[in-house]
Amino acid sequence: MAIDLSHNNLSGEIPNCWGDYEHGLLMEINFSFNKLSGAFPISISKLSSLLWLHLNNNHLEGKLPLTTMKNSKHLRILDLGENKFFGSIPSWTNNAFPTLQILRLRDNMLDGNIPIHLCRLKSLKILDLANNNLSGSIPHCIGNLMGMTKNSANIWKSTNQPFEGTDFIKTCVNAEWHDQDVKQVMKGREYDITGILNLVVNLDLSNNNLVGLIPLELFSLVKLIGLNLSHNHLKGEIPEIIGNMKFLESFNISCNQISGTIPKSASKLTTLNHLNMSYNNLSGPIPTENQFLTLNDPSIYAGNPYLCGIPLQNNCQGDNTHQVPQTKELEDENDLEKLWFYFVIAVGFAVGFWGVIGTFVFKKNWRYACFRRVEDVADEIYVYASIKIAKLKRLLTNHVHG
Repeated sequence: MAIDLSHNNLSGEIPNCWGDYEHGLLMEINFSFNKLSGAFPISISKLSSLLWLHLNNNHLEGKLPLTTMKNSKHLRILDLGENKFFGSIPSWTNNAFPTLQILRLRDNMLDGNIPIHLCRLKSLKILDLANNNLSGSIPHCIGNLMGMTKNSANIWKSTNQPFEGTDFIKTCVNAEWHDQDVKQVMKGREYDITGILNLVVNLDLSNNNLVGLIPLELFSLVKLIGLNLSHNHLKGEIPEIIGNMKFLESFNISCNQISGTIPKSASKLTTLNHLNMSYNNLSGPIPTENQFLTLNDPSIYAGNPYLCGIPLQNNCQGDNTHQVPQTKELEDENDLEKLWFYFVIAVGFAVGFWGVIGTFVFKKNWRYACFRRVEDVADEIYVYASIKIAKLKRLLTNHVHG
C-alpha cells in the first residue's frame, strides 16, 4: 500500500494521525515536490511497515525527528532534502534504521557536527548532507559504513537483524526498488536516479563548514561511485589508498585546503570520468597515465599554483614526459624554417647569377659592350688618379722650396 501525492501544489501541514492499518501495510509515503509546511508529523514513526519516505522539496521546518522513529526498522529511503529543517542531526539508539540505504538531508539549515551514530547505518549506500551548515570534522568511524564497502548480499548477512513479516517485506522491496526515485548530484550535474537506485553508492558532504583532516578511513569506502567533499575547510593530503577505489567515477575536493601531491595510485582509478581538484594547495606533477590522459581540462586543477604538468602551462622540473615532446616540436619547427630560408637564398642566387651570366653567354654584343665599358671606366679612374697624384706632388715641392 502506498500514498503518492508528489509533484502537486499541495500546501498546509501534513496530518499527524498516522498509524498501522488493519487492512494493509503502508509501505510508501511520497509527498515530495509540493508546498507543504509545518513540522514533521511525529506519528509517521508509528508505521512499522514503512519502506520509503519522500518528503523532499517542500517547506517543512523544525528539528529532525530521527530519535522518535524507533519503529521504522524496515525503512530503506528517508529523503527530507530541500526543506527548512534546522538544528543538529540527532543521535539515536543502536538498533535504529538497520536497513536504511538512502539518507538524504541536503539543502536544509542543519548545523553542528556529523554524529558518530551515522556510522552505525550498516546498510547505507547514499549519504547526502550537502548544502547545510555542518561543522567540525568528518568522524573517523565513517569507514564503518559497510554498505559503501561491501556488496549487498554481504550487508544482509552482516546486519543479522530479525524482521517481522520478513518474506513479505523482502518481496515488496525487490518489487518496488525500480519505482523509487531520488535526485543525486554527481559529476557536476543533478541526476534523477530511478530503476538502478539500489546500485548507486554516493557520499556528498559538500558546501558545509567541515574542518580538519580528511580521515584515512573515508578512502576505505571502496564501493563509492561518487565522492564530493568540495567547498569546505578540509586539510591534509590525499592518501595512496585512493587507488583502491576502483568504482569511483566522480571525485570532487575543490575549494578546500588540501595539500601535498596527487598520489600516483590515483592513475589506477580507471572508471574516473569527472574530477575537480581546483583551489587547494596541491603541488607536484599531475599523473599522466590512464584516465588522467582524458582529464585534460585545465580548470580541473586551477588555483593550485604549485601543480605542474599537462594540461597546465607550468612545466615540471626534470619532467621529461612533459618537456621533451615540447622541445622536440620546437626543434622540428626551427629545422623547417631553416630549410625554407636556405631554399629561398639558393633560388635567389640562381636567378640572379644566371640572369646576368646567362645574358652575357648568349649575347655577344652585350658582352663586348660590357667589357668595353669596364675598360673605359678603368681608364677614367687611372687618368683621374694620375692627375690628382701629379697635383699633390707639385704642392709638396712648392711647400718644401718656399
